[in-house]
Amino acid sequence: MWLEDVSEFSDFFKGYFLYYLLIILPLFIIISPVSPVGAAHEFPVYRMQQYDLHGLPHGCRSSSVNLEARSLTGWSTNRHCVLTRLQDITSYHMREIRSKAGALFIVLPEDMSLPSADVQQQLVEIEDELLSQELFIPTYFAFWTPELQNILDDVSFSKAVEKAVSGAEAFFNSISANGYQIVINTNQAAIKNDVHISNIQGKLSGQGIEENLPTIALVAHYDSFGVAPELSFGADSNGSGVAALLELARIFSALYSNPKTHASYNILFLLSGAGKFNFLGSKKWLEDQIDGLESSLIQDAAFVLCLDSLSTNSTIHLHVSKPPKENSSRGIFHQHLINVAGENNVQMVHKKINLADDLLAWEHERYGIRRLPAITLSTFKFKRDFGKIR
Repeated sequence: MWLEDVSEFSDFFKGYFLYYLLIILPLFIIISPVSPVGAAHEFPVYRMQQYDLHGLPHGCRSSSVNLEARSLTGWSTNRHCVLTRLQDITSYHMREIRSKAGALFIVLPEDMSLPSADVQQQLVEIEDELLSQELFIPTYFAFWTPELQNILDDVSFSKAVEKAVSGAEAFFNSISANGYQIVINTNQAAIKNDVHISNIQGKLSGQGIEENLPTIALVAHYDSFGVAPELSFGADSNGSGVAALLELARIFSALYSNPKTHASYNILFLLSGAGKFNFLGSKKWLEDQIDGLESSLIQDAAFVLCLDSLSTNSTIHLHVSKPPKENSSRGIFHQHLINVAGENNVQMVHKKINLADDLLAWEHERYGIRRLPAITLSTFKFKRDFGKIR
């Protein structure tokens, strides 16, 4: 008889199982230690930039996100947004995410003003990987906060839930675990076809007939750059170069206002735009000055000095496209720089101009292509040093 009772109970359970599930499951959620709305957070994010350079697309092409957050090791499809710390992601991960994930969300260290050497190198590698070509998935950045750390921990715990040893364990763990949906509602970025490059030029005429005097040009680009525009500060790339150029303009203006210290050299001052976009500001300026119908002082310049990132350390690197002759303007400048450097170390860095490269390394190369004697002064030895990319 008890078998009949069990059978009736079983039939009753089968018939009303769905209704019991609808009642019991919310009860489990209510009595769970985690609040069901506790995972709702708002925080500022920074979208990866996009641009076209020389006809080639770079950067992120998408913007809106409404996907489930998964950890760096827990995502599997394009329905997932990969949530990870900058310190954890590698170029290998980036190649996988680029082709298979739905979106990427990178959490930056809380303080980026003085990052460790490892974090600097990590950021350089990730920026190279992200900006090397077109990226079709939305990519965002945010600074670390305790709330974001909790989300990172919860998302990582969700990966452990999936590996539960039994269905029952997975069921109860899924109730207590947090699931997160990354939602970013924004309009699709529109193409700007009316972008203008602004160059700012000044001149001090030498003592004598201007057209017959040699000319020295002092150049500094004023743009900063980063994988996300709002995260690029540019204090030393190239704020320090701009500050040095403005100070030189002030000093020489005072000297040239006195006949006793008025030199027989014309001095051109140029703040060039689009420095981080292959020095297009200098390129445009040279085209206007040299290829224009009117003659320009820069055509026969005796010396061009480019100032780029000058405040990082006490070592000054003098970048040249070819070693200067001892009695040339660049050679004389090099020797004078060594004489007045004092405790600062002066190193010459020789790098040939490779016209096959998509991007030039230093601004003086723009002038070297025009066969003008030019050098770049910088405290950075390589173009991909951390400070220079910002």
